[in-house]
Amino acid sequence: MNLSPYNKIVNAAHARADRIGKLEELPEPAMDDLAEFCAVAREAADRTLGLRPYDVQLLGTLALLHGHVAEMATGEGKTLSGAMAAAGYALQGKRVHVMSVNDYLAKRDAEWMEPFYTAMGVTVGWVGQNSTREERRAAYQCDVTYGPVSEIGFDVLRDRLCTAADERIVPTPEVALIDEADSVLVDEARVPLVMAGAADAGDAVPEMAALVRTLVRGYHYEIDEGARNVYLTPKGADSVENILGVELYDENEPGTLIEVNLALHAHALLAKDVDYIVRDGRVQLINPSRGRVALLQRWPDGLQAAVEAKEALPPSEKGEILDSITIQGLIRRYPKISGMTGTAVAVSEQLGEFYGLKVAVIPPNRPCVREDEPDRIYPTVPDKDAALVEEIQRVHATGRPILIGTLDVAESENLAKLLQRRNLEPVVLNAKNDAEEAAIIARAGERDAITVSTQMAGRGTDIRLGEEVAELGGLYVIGSGRHASSRLDDQLRGRAGRQGDPGGSVFFVSTQDDLITQYVPDERPPAADPDGLVRHRRGVYLVGHAQRVAEGVNLEIHRNTWRYTRLLEHQRELILEWRDKVLSTDSAARALEKADAERWAELPEDEREERARQIVLHAIDTCWTGHLAFLTDLREGIHLRALGRMSPIDEFHREAVAEYKTLQAEIERRSLASFEEPEPDLRRPSATWTYLVQDNPFGTEWDRILKRVTSAARRG
Repeated sequence: MNLSPYNKIVNAAHARADRIGKLEELPEPAMDDLAEFCAVAREAADRTLGLRPYDVQLLGTLALLHGHVAEMATGEGKTLSGAMAAAGYALQGKRVHVMSVNDYLAKRDAEWMEPFYTAMGVTVGWVGQNSTREERRAAYQCDVTYGPVSEIGFDVLRDRLCTAADERIVPTPEVALIDEADSVLVDEARVPLVMAGAADAGDAVPEMAALVRTLVRGYHYEIDEGARNVYLTPKGADSVENILGVELYDENEPGTLIEVNLALHAHALLAKDVDYIVRDGRVQLINPSRGRVALLQRWPDGLQAAVEAKEALPPSEKGEILDSITIQGLIRRYPKISGMTGTAVAVSEQLGEFYGLKVAVIPPNRPCVREDEPDRIYPTVPDKDAALVEEIQRVHATGRPILIGTLDVAESENLAKLLQRRNLEPVVLNAKNDAEEAAIIARAGERDAITVSTQMAGRGTDIRLGEEVAELGGLYVIGSGRHASSRLDDQLRGRAGRQGDPGGSVFFVSTQDDLITQYVPDERPPAADPDGLVRHRRGVYLVGHAQRVAEGVNLEIHRNTWRYTRLLEHQRELILEWRDKVLSTDSAARALEKADAERWAELPEDEREERARQIVLHAIDTCWTGHLAFLTDLREGIHLRALGRMSPIDEFHREAVAEYKTLQAEIERRSLASFEEPEPDLRRPSATWTYLVQDNPFGTEWDRILKRVTSAARRG
């Protein structure tokens, strides 16, 4: 994107700096003069925060104000650029939601930037997981509201269950300004946020967890090339049938097959301390793109319960889904979207395809002088680990601080143990202690520091170099393996070399790493040289190729998810328009009076309208819940249509549209039936709760059943 127009505005702001700086009180700038706004915002930040924005931060601000995603390197001051842009939007009379990736960043940034907002005449608040409803209401009344994207989404879902207009707390969406935009808009865009009610205990069968532990890979079951699916072999199916005394592939009784299938997935494909941890007697998922616990996140009910059974834990509650929305659907509600991140260019195609956003690459304030070494590639994981420990010991002896980025919790803890055997004492940051992350990261640039961390994206704390560290070469970043996305690698590298600091980075990779064995399993890796390193250029190609394949797979998953959810989001908009009309007007009363004037006349005059409103709201909510359940079941089985050479997505849309056309008539029928009852049953769930459903990485239930049916057909 051409930044020339923005540079002209920044230059014009320079010309006004002296005049603005001499004013005792800063004026409220007219937003039709962006140069004046930039000059005032710069002076306000200087006076209140002691931070005078660099020109590049003003460029980032202007990109955000024009609805773009600003790519700004780590340490370049995205937080202040975002605050200036949010203030600019607020001064245009627009309410702004600044969406972060966790509670810590939302609270920190809102409180940190509050003096600046006050100087600009703008109010600011924040919401988090522990905010009360009144605290949330107050925060959303502010001009600018900070919050984790999931919490804002949950508040939207809660508002959709309100039975009185004044109970709603989230204002009409106007501007979404998104921190870590690539993570939110791409990596997590397909994650459904769920409001559930009518809780029951889960129903996983502990006996199934015990049964699958006795099965042997390669004999009883196989895992596919992408490690995304596991299936029984004919011998495995025979063994399970003999043990259970059932026919697994009885189409009329699929329950046992599903139970075995889920238990096998939990056993073979989900690893403790990699995909989840067990803490406080609960299974807690690990967000793969952030390396931290994904609070309130879970797999679909069956798989969640199967993992709990695997870990000998009581099953968590499950219940009826009252409503849900994907993060992509949530973001697209906002007429104006902008965002900032250190790695946007790599996903510019997706940002354009799914959101109509363009990327503005903001140059660094000072040139990056970090030295990025070529990958060091080894034939096996033990070879890689041994070389990694040797390198850490060698560099540590010089006093230079080291930050090691690992791929999962188990790897971080294993590396820490290997270092401790060498009398090295690393500080470990992973999903088990992410509450201390700010303090740990802040010290990572001190002399002699060794910090081992899972994913660094969204950590939100700059690493400043300690005394004499610059002379030692600055922070040395080591990756213990390549991620499935090159963006995550770049985010890790970006922790070194901030604001022109010296620094270095290198990645240690083995041809046995999951990235390579999962995504390019048929590629034959080149041999190592006598010193153990793979120097053949094909080794570098292999790593890059595996990463490109992984990114392609994830892009296709994103596209496919949006193909299915786009229609649902449209239907949700239509039903919510109807619900809001019922909530805010007398439309329910008029409709029921017309449908049954005699019954209307029987009711006390002061009760009629509210009774009609509650009856219709209950019918809308009940029917919508049923519609969601229908669509969920439809999507689970729609892939079987491919056997008849039909397009699953076309068939899904055809049936979803047909079903929705019956929804209005069913709501009206139920409303009238309840209206005519002396005491209609309008009970709602006694308890509701929210959570994120982790995308099932193994495909739909019917995908898995189809594999088994095919296997059974072969052995028959």
